[in-house]
Amino acid sequence: MRGTIGTKLDLKLLLSAGALILMGLLVLVSSGEDLATKQLIWLIPAVFLLTGLPFLNIKALLSYRWIFSSFYFLILILLIITYFIAPTIGGAKSWITLGSFQIQPSEFMKAALIILLSSFFAVKHVAIGRLRIILSSLIYALIPFILILLQPDLGTALVIFGIWFGFLLVSGIKRKHLLIALLILVVVGFVGWNFVLEKYQKARIAALFSPETDPLGINYSTIQSKIAIGSGGIWGKGFGQGTQAHLGFLPAAHTDFIFSAFVEEWGLVGGILLLFAFGYLVYRTLVLGMESGNNFGRFLSLGTALMLLIHFVINIGSATGMLPVIGVGLPLVSYGGSNLLTTALLLGIIQGVSDRKVRG
Repeated sequence: MRGTIGTKLDLKLLLSAGALILMGLLVLVSSGEDLATKQLIWLIPAVFLLTGLPFLNIKALLSYRWIFSSFYFLILILLIITYFIAPTIGGAKSWITLGSFQIQPSEFMKAALIILLSSFFAVKHVAIGRLRIILSSLIYALIPFILILLQPDLGTALVIFGIWFGFLLVSGIKRKHLLIALLILVVVGFVGWNFVLEKYQKARIAALFSPETDPLGINYSTIQSKIAIGSGGIWGKGFGQGTQAHLGFLPAAHTDFIFSAFVEEWGLVGGILLLFAFGYLVYRTLVLGMESGNNFGRFLSLGTALMLLIHFVINIGSATGMLPVIGVGLPLVSYGGSNLLTTALLLGIIQGVSDRKVRG
């Protein structure tokens, strides 16, 4: 069956991704706003990336590694442009406005960094023990990390840094150099806390240790999120009946707290299904990487899985009050075309470089 559509597209991955997209659309449609229409428009190119990229001869590009670095530097230039021309929305200069739509270059940087580091470590992984290699890879992540932190967008910056650190962990780094990487993490955290983070960002982090204080201020969104999740019960209030989200009590119900909005209407059962779909998507991503016949494919799947898991942990942690609210959406579920396209791009490439065979 080699050469059939089944050898190109991973239906299990596509079904799990499709389920997550559908769950997100249910929340957006339920809100009664025009967000669902905009998300459906973004979904058109996303579907092409998911189902079209696997049929391209992506493996032929592996010998032209300058393409990966060019993509990275292109997004880097967009980040710089964003800092100077982007309007301030929600306290951050992260979006470039194109008519009624907005693009977020920092989201595309996640894909660019994962692709570049996958290419880098595919060649350099045998020399990962050398400090020069560690520092070289750090520079790739540190430049966009700083640019994104200046917007300021703490959540996306942490995802960028987490992707780099995750690559080190899966690349067979030596213990002593892992300690160096941890030291770098501490230094970056110290500098960021004292010289970069805004007061409200520090307040959100500090609020994690006093969740019941200032219920109408810094802890308001977390408290409302918990109420939404708890009020959903086992089966939920039903489609369109989520009072916390619809009456405006739950902020960012279509992005940062979309999990809470979904569980309020679909209950514990719906929440478990969402978690299962997300977990299975990560699993299929890793399986395709392990079945890849080249190091680039393996690292790409690992990097993508890392990105998905970091988003998942921060988003669900924020919604349940276990982590501070730092503005990280849930991939494929939360509203946002840039993140949707970024995730679809990575999943499409992973399918294209995998060497799996159809069994049947």
